[in-house]
Amino acid sequence: MSTPLNRTTAGERTGSVPPVRMVHLGLGAFHRAHQAWFTQHAETDAARPEWGIAAFTGRSSRAAEDLTAQDGLYILVERSAEGDAFELMGAVVEANPASDSPRLVALLSDADVAVVTLTVTEAGYHLDPSGRLDTDDEAVSSDVAALKKALPEPAAAPELRTAAGRLVLGLDRRIRSLGDRSGIAVVSCDNMADNATAVRNAVLGMARACQDGLAERLDEAVSWVGTSVDRITPATTQDLRREVAEETGYDDVAPVVAEPFRSWVLAGEFPAGRPAWENAGAEFVEDLEPFERRKLWLLNGTHSYMAYAGQTAGHRSVAEAIADPEILQGVEDFWDEAARHLTDPRLDIPAYRESLLARYRNPRIHHLLAQIGKDGAQKMRIRAVPVYEAERASGRTGAAAARSIRAWIDWLRTQDPEHLEDGEADALRQALAGAEPARALLDVLRPGLGQDAHLVSLVIAGD
Repeated sequence: MSTPLNRTTAGERTGSVPPVRMVHLGLGAFHRAHQAWFTQHAETDAARPEWGIAAFTGRSSRAAEDLTAQDGLYILVERSAEGDAFELMGAVVEANPASDSPRLVALLSDADVAVVTLTVTEAGYHLDPSGRLDTDDEAVSSDVAALKKALPEPAAAPELRTAAGRLVLGLDRRIRSLGDRSGIAVVSCDNMADNATAVRNAVLGMARACQDGLAERLDEAVSWVGTSVDRITPATTQDLRREVAEETGYDDVAPVVAEPFRSWVLAGEFPAGRPAWENAGAEFVEDLEPFERRKLWLLNGTHSYMAYAGQTAGHRSVAEAIADPEILQGVEDFWDEAARHLTDPRLDIPAYRESLLARYRNPRIHHLLAQIGKDGAQKMRIRAVPVYEAERASGRTGAAAARSIRAWIDWLRTQDPEHLEDGEADALRQALAGAEPARALLDVLRPGLGQDAHLVSLVIAGD
């Protein structure tokens, strides 16, 4: 018989409850395996932690309900080929639904709250292909209308649909409450090139659409911190819940499983302070771009290739896909192309590639290709297209990157258009229904890309 997990049943194992110093938007498995892990392991005194996280969900409130019932506690299972390690996690001290705008406003109006982190996925920024806020998006326009009414009323805290809208509301209230003490770091932890610019464009674009001068006030108060994040975190299953109960004695409804590897590289200032994440292995650098590109191209780029080529070949997981000799060759070829443009010696590309193969082959990490393949249009735009264009600019064919794009197109053409899990599903449906779907799908990735005759020839005829 297992015991419900909460701070009473866990007792002294949790130490004291840390004060809330961080807010997180996008409560999910990756945040709990990554930023929460680094924050917990940054503490110098585990019995008296100083940095607690108040997290808000994305689209569903289920994670907030589950974690609230457990006082924010959960078990993190670190799964290697040799076995499992189980760790009780207590850095998350509040789990709130995204709809709880009053609580978000209260937290961001507190001078002790120093950091906001986000894991909302590429789609959650609601940016157009040029990287600007898509003001024609339904959720964006809904938030703009709500904020125009709410911002002049200091007590108003409407329910909002986008992360950018929520941040605009919370940061506006912070500036009103704290004045000169309102400095804060906003840290994007999503797998996007230049993710600091992405969150800045989303938030300031929303502010600009709502009220004159607000974008400038927010930009003055906020330090936009960029990151490169890395830890494979498969979806939680009922089997995992049973294993946790058997091994720990706790009935944890929200455990998380992750690989042993983890990486966090950050660039930016923290005007109100931060956890000592370097104690847990995080790196702070001046120039983030080389690290971003290494991760986005080598790991995420081949993840996307495997997601589409692997599913088309009948595979379900990364471990299954990488065991397919043809897909392995496609991965190696993509790495060869990308590596030509990753020349900073600090990146140690040969060692990084070797570590990726070992991670992909971990037989006990069931990283599902269907999970990786969601929101493919935005992912391919930043993972495969830049490698293709860099190769073409260097006088080469870009065939391996084109093969990845072709795998995405081939996979899309096997799917039911009405059930696409993609933030740009409407555009994809329209492209698939046209006379030249391959060209039209390339234009979804970037307007005019379908006119690249060389790429079209590779996508249609193969290499």
